[in-house]
Amino acid sequence: MLEEIGSKTRTRPTHTPTTISSRRSRRAPGPDPPISVERLGTARRSRPAATRAAGTWTGLLVLRLFLVLKLALPRTRGHLPPGPPLPLPLLVKLLQLRPGALYSGLLRLSKKYGPVFTVYLGPWRRVVVLVGHEAVQEALGGQAEEFSGWGMLATLDGTFDSHGDLAFCTGVFFSNGERWRQLRRFTLLALRDLGTGNREGEELIQAEAQGLVETSRGDGRSDGPLLAQATSNIICSLTFGLCFPYDDEFQAVVRAAGDTMLGVSSPWGQLSGRDPCPATFSRPVQPHKESLDTSAPPYDIVDAFLLKMAKEEQDPSTELTDKNLLITAIYLLFAGMVTVSTTVRYTLLLLLKYPQVQELVREELTRELGAGGAPGPGDRAHLPYTDTVLHEVQRLLALVPMGVPRALSRTTCFRGCTLPQGIEVFPLLGSVLHDPEVFGQPHEFNPDRFLDADGRFQKQEAFLPFSLGKRVCLGEGLAQAELFLLLTTILQAFSLESPCPPGALSIQPAVSGFFNIPPAFHLQVQPH
Repeated sequence: MLEEIGSKTRTRPTHTPTTISSRRSRRAPGPDPPISVERLGTARRSRPAATRAAGTWTGLLVLRLFLVLKLALPRTRGHLPPGPPLPLPLLVKLLQLRPGALYSGLLRLSKKYGPVFTVYLGPWRRVVVLVGHEAVQEALGGQAEEFSGWGMLATLDGTFDSHGDLAFCTGVFFSNGERWRQLRRFTLLALRDLGTGNREGEELIQAEAQGLVETSRGDGRSDGPLLAQATSNIICSLTFGLCFPYDDEFQAVVRAAGDTMLGVSSPWGQLSGRDPCPATFSRPVQPHKESLDTSAPPYDIVDAFLLKMAKEEQDPSTELTDKNLLITAIYLLFAGMVTVSTTVRYTLLLLLKYPQVQELVREELTRELGAGGAPGPGDRAHLPYTDTVLHEVQRLLALVPMGVPRALSRTTCFRGCTLPQGIEVFPLLGSVLHDPEVFGQPHEFNPDRFLDADGRFQKQEAFLPFSLGKRVCLGEGLAQAELFLLLTTILQAFSLESPCPPGALSIQPAVSGFFNIPPAFHLQVQPH
């Protein structure tokens, strides 16, 4: 990219110097003012001196910058994968001003340097980029322990750092080492015991899906805010034991989460890395502390965390602290509120764009569940086409195209290269989900790609919307259950319509950064 910019040099326009006589010819007639020969000579002598001084300072600055870069840049360059030889700080910042430019720019670099390459995002930050299914699978799946560290993502680190040092290496999402292992183990067990592995958790999702349908009957719509409120209530109930009516106060919380998502996805959000996390998310924690009953089973995730904190209070090695509780809870809310509702909204958009797919899903639901029958989590195995549609939606959307940055937990050999401990790795999940070697015509919506010859659902190894390895999304099971129950409940109750013809609907992301965010669209629901 820089090579192309450098090759397009511009020639400086030439200007004919204006002589003293030509200036005189344009002045009004009259006697010429006297010219001080001494002053003119002094001015002529001072200009070269000033020019030489400016040139000297410029040369010193360039030399100093060169020495700083030489000392700062890692000296293991020869053992890293190939890539652009110099840091590109200005180019990276300029790329980030255009939506999706960093991701697409990295894809272009992979065509020159291959599926594994090194790029410098600024003079001190080097990143190894993984492109395509084979490279990502080999790293995150084949060497999961080595690629299990958390890398730096400026937008999210800044978003969750509104409490000073609160988010610095805290919470299950941002931590590493023993802290991460303890918090990951707790969060997985809590989501299993209180969420998808619990009958009450499944009933909670079903009840919220039915509540969404009833609310939609009243105003004939099932748009983004309603979907966000439904998914928010599910995760709020699991995390804080709270369930909100669809009123203005709750909408403010949902808007705060949506604004946070837009902030980390927008070009300016990527550039600045500062979008304070709303304090609204931390308010429900204090009442749990005041009413905690250590003799009773936990009612929600915060309860479970506080109970385990009380048990390990005397353990100096415990990582169950107030800071880790708050950031873990905020992460669960943020991920649960926004990502599921965004995926469901994109599903509805695609069903408007492709009405024949909507009709096939509805026919399968009617055939297996009966007209208006309430779907349950166990029905998914009997609805293969519905399952394929949900998988194809997630594949096409590629909600987190850049993937979550990793960091090497120890020095390791990968594809003949030596990757030092701590180096950052970008596994481009979008390049996996859109890998043409695995998914033919990857940018087309085709649910049949997940069906075998007998019409049964078949898994694809490259289907990795929730990533892979030790840093796989902890809420994957909960998210999949929500997606299935929300979509099937909506389609059992309504036909989806739009005032725009299908051909006029765009399915390209409106904002592309850390997240791919679908465009806005008008949706009308008609009861069966």
